Amino acid sequence: MSRITVDFTKTVGKIKPMHAVNNGPIKARGDQSRENFTLYSEAGIPYARNHDAAFMAAYGGEHTVDIWAIFPNPNADVNDSASYDFILTDEYLKTIQEAGTKVFYRLGNKIEHWVKKYGTLPPPDFKTWAEICEHIIRHYTEGWADGFRWDIEYWEIWNEPDLDEDDCPNKRTWGGTKAQFFDLYEITAKHLKSCFPHLKIGGPALAWREDWAADFLREMHRREVPIDFFSWHIYCVEPKELLTRQNNIKKLLLENGYENAETNCNEWNYVCSWDVEYLRAVETIISMKGAAFTAACMLASQHSTLDMLMYYDARPGVWCGIFDSYTLRPFKGYYPFRMFNTLYRLGNEVECVSDDETVYAVAAKNGEDRAVMVCYYTDDDTAGEKTVDFVLGGEYRVELLDEENTCTELPWDGNTITMKRNSVLLFTSK
Repeated sequence: MSRITVDFTKTVGKIKPMHAVNNGPIKARGDQSRENFTLYSEAGIPYARNHDAAFMAAYGGEHTVDIWAIFPNPNADVNDSASYDFILTDEYLKTIQEAGTKVFYRLGNKIEHWVKKYGTLPPPDFKTWAEICEHIIRHYTEGWADGFRWDIEYWEIWNEPDLDEDDCPNKRTWGGTKAQFFDLYEITAKHLKSCFPHLKIGGPALAWREDWAADFLREMHRREVPIDFFSWHIYCVEPKELLTRQNNIKKLLLENGYENAETNCNEWNYVCSWDVEYLRAVETIISMKGAAFTAACMLASQHSTLDMLMYYDARPGVWCGIFDSYTLRPFKGYYPFRMFNTLYRLGNEVECVSDDETVYAVAAKNGEDRAVMVCYYTDDDTAGEKTVDFVLGGEYRVELLDEENTCTELPWDGNTITMKRNSVLLFTSK
């Protein structure tokens, strides 16, 4: 028997934004009735990173978010508002914020898998590129060019510059060399931080290479480049893999003088293989197992040193285990976001201990209001049920998410519950 023990008298910290995502909701246009704005809003998603938004027609497609979409003529005057096309990005970011979600802005370009590259090529002039980024920030935070004074705190420089080696013939995210990217990052970070010392400027949205990250941080420290947050990605099958990567990144930050930098895993999802079993990964993402993996990663990350976790992707498509691409109705993977938001709204994490490494749990309180979220997740498709003993104290309403149940209320005797493989429970005080 497994056991979950909660001590609501011991506050251990704050519930962190572990249910953030990439990309925002979709509103119906004209007489079309297909939308997910209400569901998205009800999930209480705290932040949405806007990377790869340009793949989604409902967001504005190729005319949205990316630097060369907003500043299409690289020879134009960076100080002239007429050089910028903000219209569709304005609409997209406004929709995100109307849903109660804060924008996390990626400065750069979407990934490009095709043989000819456009936005992933190194900018012709790095200083000019930094100034374009400056004007985009001024538009959204200072009202420049008929803009807004929105509270957008996070500004990320580029995406996955380490994805491909320097000698790769088909680079998908950064078309230059590692040395060139270091120069771009230095110039941009120093310029933006001098213009906006109150904002968080960071990156580089590391794809996977920790050796590359070590070189990057060592060189940025040598050049005295500010880094407010370090962002990184992982695709895996076990929450412990995510935690190991976080520990390694944290160690690198400490070793290179960036002990105060936040850490942000802002792309992650279930991937068992990038080749022969890739389709199995895609099938898992939209399944109950994928939903349990999502819940387990959120709960495990809350207990780690990670500052924010951002699921890839809320944009309906192959990476979205939240909304169906055709109907925009919720998959099972939608509900862990709503469940975790119950903890997030309470705010205060309390001591919660699981004696089983496959049973993940986090507890929260606010005054007399209490909640506990529990997930039994395993990548072993032969694993059986587990009986879990709960030491919580008090009376609770219990909701179950599994293959047959979608937040169904369970009768509970105040002691044990038998959980099926890949299921999630939410306890809320009566």
